[in-house]
Amino acid sequence: MSDEVWKRQEVDSPCIKICTIHPAERLCVGCLRSIDEIAGWGRMSPEERRAIMADLPSRAPRLRQRRGGRAVRMSAKN
Repeated sequence: MSDEVWKRQEVDSPCIKICTIHPAERLCVGCLRSIDEIAGWGRMSPEERRAIMADLPSRAPRLRQRRGGRAVRMSAKN
C-alpha cells in the first residue's frame, strides 16, 4: 500500500507558534501574516498561499523598527 493517498500537494503554513500581533503593523510577529491571511489560510488556493509565502520575507523589516524604548524616554525627560 502506498503512502501517496495521505500526501497532499499543499503549501505548508508559515506558523511558528509565536502568535502575537504587532500593534502598529497588524502582522503576526511569528509568521508575518495579517490576521485576515491567518484566518483565511485554510480556504486559500495553493497559488494564493504561495504568493503570501513569497511576500513574507519582505515584511520582516517592518517589525524590526524600534521606537527607542526606555533610553529614549529617559533622554526626553532631560
